[in-house]
Parts: sequence; structure tokens; C-alpha cells
Amino acid sequence: MHEDLDSGEIIVHGTPLTDPDDVAQLRHLSPGEVAIVVPRELLVDFGPKEAIRVPRIIDLDAFGKLFENFEHTAWRLETRRRYASDEATDTYAQFLRGESPSWDMGTAWSTAIREKTAGGATVGRVRVVDSPATFGQRYLMAHTEKNAALGESIRNLWRDDAERLRLPAEDFWIFDSRLVAVLNFDDGDNLLDVELITEPAEVNRYAQVRDAAWHYAVPYETFVARLAAAE
Repeated sequence: MHEDLDSGEIIVHGTPLTDPDDVAQLRHLSPGEVAIVVPRELLVDFGPKEAIRVPRIIDLDAFGKLFENFEHTAWRLETRRRYASDEATDTYAQFLRGESPSWDMGTAWSTAIREKTAGGATVGRVRVVDSPATFGQRYLMAHTEKNAALGESIRNLWRDDAERLRLPAEDFWIFDSRLVAVLNFDDGDNLLDVELITEPAEVNRYAQVRDAAWHYAVPYETFVARLAAAE
């Protein structure tokens, strides 16, 4: 099954129904149409439960617990030009003054990520960067020092390349390739809440975005070296 992202139509391909007796029982088969056999479990697992999807929203506390509960992989696409939460930190103020930020490696989130990666889980991100990079994006480049120390893998991608790849302008995490958490921000770049997506067809779509972004993004060290050479 496929979804046409422009029209919203669902496209089905599969084995045609060929038994003449079975075909003869179809009352509404128009000229030029063929009957396709679709396994029932495909519709149960992949079909939307509502004609108009009802978002499942969780608060930030519930979102934080996702980092404690994933087993194998956690991956994020970061697309915004600034994050208000970053600008409220002491490390942002240090960076603004031209100092090297003093990262706190003992926060609950840091501890959870370090334990996950030490146990063999994979945590990664692709950060989209404008040209020229915004101050918020440059802060996140500096923040990669902390991410790497916790065992994360970080890559960067120019926004022009992200748009060429038709990546969505969304921030999201995907956990264990089965659950997507889309981050919802207000106009002031404050994180408001998080939408959970578990429908396999939608999760697969985000997984395809992840694969494309990871493939074309540049490892952080290489990206920063190229950025410095161009300045």
C-alpha cells in the first residue's frame, strides 16, 4: 500500500484475483478495473483507524519517559533555526560570551542517554543548518561535544539539501523504528507538546525520511571543518 502525498489517495498493488467464479461474484467491477487480493492483516495493521486522523498528544513529562523506555534506537531530525529552551541555559550564555560551555553531564536526560548507549543502543541526530548558520545552530554545533560524550552520533545537513530531498520541516524523534514523536512548537520557538504516531504506515514514512537524511548528511567533524574553511 502507498499513499499519494499530494492527493491523499491510497494506492494498492498486489496479486490480481483471477478465479472466474470469484470474479463473477464482484458486483461493482467497472470496465478497466481489476480486483486485487489484499491480506486482511495489511488493512488491520496499516490502514488508518479514522478517515480524519485524530492526533495523540502527550505532555513533556511523558515525552521524557520515552528516552528511558526505548530499547534499540533513538533518532532525531532537527530543523529549526532556534530553540527557546536553549537560550534559557547557562551554557548558551557562556557560548554567547565566546566561552567554552561547561556541560552538565549529570542531568537525568544525560544519564539516561549515556546508559542506553553504553548498553549498545544507538542514538543519533541530523541537524539542518542554514547558510549562514544561525546563532542557535552554531550553539548546537558546540553542543555536539556533549552529545558525542554521551555516545550520540551527530550529522549535519544544509537546508538547501534538505529541501532538495523534500525532507519535512518537522522536528521529530523516532524510537525503535516503531514510534514517532513529533515536537510541536509555538511561534516563539517554545516546545509545547508532542504528538505520538504509532500507525505503521506513518512510522515507515518517517523512517524513510530518517534514512534519506542520514545518508546525505555529513558527519559533524567533516561539516565543521568545511564550514571553517569556507569562512
